[in-house]
Amino acid sequence: MQVRDRIKELRRVPARDLRPNARNWRMHPEAQRNALRGVLAEIGLADALLVRELPNGVLELIDGHLRAETLPDQHVPVLVLDVDEADANKILATLDPLAAMAEANAERLDDLLKNCELKNEAVQQLCHRLIQSEEVDASPPPSAAGPPCDIPATYQVIVECQDEDEQQEVYEQLASQGRRCRVLTL
Repeated sequence: MQVRDRIKELRRVPARDLRPNARNWRMHPEAQRNALRGVLAEIGLADALLVRELPNGVLELIDGHLRAETLPDQHVPVLVLDVDEADANKILATLDPLAAMAEANAERLDDLLKNCELKNEAVQQLCHRLIQSEEVDASPPPSAAGPPCDIPATYQVIVECQDEDEQQEVYEQLASQGRRCRVLTL
């Protein structure tokens, strides 16, 4: 397969000069913001932001909005891509979901995390949540799970809240929209 290299150059630019992409669909909860600040404090920048250069010379973000927002007064590495708006939209729509499709090897993850010395509490919480999510996802193979049963699909959303007051606020907001919902504390 012949693949085009869309990377024009690597630059270091002030994060405040990067224009956020108006189509960015990713939201960044406080827990993620805290974890990123923790990773930046412990490790520093280890990845480049993705941008495209507009005709007027302005660099528009495609990926890395939270890093740019977190480090407005710092020069950050950016990969300037040779893409138009349509291709930038495709990257924006698919980059994170594609990475999320990767499956985890729980044993290797456990070994990796045992060999990481994490000092920042938010980063520790991030890794703890990662371990918990992999434990939940580590269901036995179908052959070991017993006979198949017909369970109708349900589509649910779990919203993580900072505290009980926020939980109540989210519940009331959803209930006022006519949503069937219930409060759950884990």
